[in-house]
Amino acid sequence: MFIYFIGFVVLFLDQFTKHLALRNLSLKSIPIIKNVLHLTLTFNTGAAFGILKGYNPFFIFVSIVIIIFFSLNLKGFEKKNFLFKCSVGLILGGAIGNLIDRVRFGYVIDFIDLRVWPVFNIADSSVTVGIFLFILNHLIRTQK
Repeated sequence: MFIYFIGFVVLFLDQFTKHLALRNLSLKSIPIIKNVLHLTLTFNTGAAFGILKGYNPFFIFVSIVIIIFFSLNLKGFEKKNFLFKCSVGLILGGAIGNLIDRVRFGYVIDFIDLRVWPVFNIADSSVTVGIFLFILNHLIRTQK
């Protein structure tokens, strides 16, 4: 149940912030902290960092496979530790958030601009943090 909660929160925040970005940013950049954090609306047809642009059907397929894999194993995941459950919830919520964009628009909506990093969104952050926690959990468990 906790995995569902984390995934839902991520999905809600992701879709809500993307809605706000689409509605309010147009194609201009708004500095929040000048030269550090800007809100910049971009449309990404590729993967992380914009690589493999134009492979949207491939990314839709991969996202669906990942979501199905984790979803089919959720019952067994509930017996796992807190860190593992957080990681799966973050990955699932982020994957579903970006999948919705890919299916709905044909691209992923990005808007968080750190100026030294490609523009990203809540779903991207969640997947990244989720993978980090997943690996960290595995490393902790194998050291015992």
